Amino acid sequence: MPAHTLTRATPDTLWFTRCPVPTATGIAADRQWLADEFAADGIAVRSLQDAAPDVDRQTHFTHALPGLFREGGNVPALWARARGERTRLIGLTWIEERQAILVRPDSAVRGAEGLRGLRVAVPRHTIAIDFWRAMAVRGFEGVLASAALTLDDVRRVDISADGYPGQWGAELDALRHGDVDAVYVKGALAVEAARRAGARVAVELDELPERGHRVNNGTPRPITVHQQLLDDHPDLVDRFLAVLLRAADWAADHPDAVARILGAETGAGAEGVTGAYRHGTHRTLHPDLSADRLDLLAVQEERLRAHGFLPAPVDVREWAAPEPLRRARTLRPAPERP
Repeated sequence: MPAHTLTRATPDTLWFTRCPVPTATGIAADRQWLADEFAADGIAVRSLQDAAPDVDRQTHFTHALPGLFREGGNVPALWARARGERTRLIGLTWIEERQAILVRPDSAVRGAEGLRGLRVAVPRHTIAIDFWRAMAVRGFEGVLASAALTLDDVRRVDISADGYPGQWGAELDALRHGDVDAVYVKGALAVEAARRAGARVAVELDELPERGHRVNNGTPRPITVHQQLLDDHPDLVDRFLAVLLRAADWAADHPDAVARILGAETGAGAEGVTGAYRHGTHRTLHPDLSADRLDLLAVQEERLRAHGFLPAPVDVREWAAPEPLRRARTLRPAPERP
């Protein structure tokens, strides 16, 4: 896309951040399309994850950096908005990222009904917004609801996760030692961690027929931007989104390349990526703000607030700004990098 004449002072840097999961942002960054898009304007595009030590990486959660685009879990995004940060929701994706309930290999539990009365692991991390804890609570809540049960039908066991290396380490250690009976996990690294721990899958959330039972931190996954950037430079927001749409289009036709990029993004091997993401994931990276996805996010907001993860309500539809995505769809993409 050609450089645009900007009426306000042009920022010298745009930032992006994404979670280590399948995202159009990750694809676009790998292809260098984000840097290419804004180079003619003299705007650098930098990843928060790769930034110098003097950059506050906590803005991945707080979104206090006005020039930041974020494609990541909905728990921190909703939390930042609930705390009063002036962000706007400009897209949502729905990607089936493997979610599972694990038990010990000798456990007789199979299926959601079998969780009744069990001790389930609820990790606790000393961080500003404990999205790991929120994921576990919501994961168990969704599974139990599929069997007409609630969290009152299990015994929640707090597991301190501070000091444990890697993801799910504290919970899987507690499972191995018999301190809990079931652990919630998700994603590529969880597949590999479960294999190393010798745990067995008792429930595959991806197989639950009702999508509402799979709503969690990554489903649906929001793309957010700061209101200040949207107010001052709406064209930059439109163009950034247009690059993400282009990346999603490209991903749909390049499954092998997407698998390679996912391996790098998640830090997992081929086994983890293959086990975590359904066949066809490369065709599901397009963001939208459909009524269906907004409804699912509203369910997540209500449940997170009910469990004490949000300090104030978030009106999801008021938060959403559909115009940038509508405009982005009309923009002509730049020639593809060979």
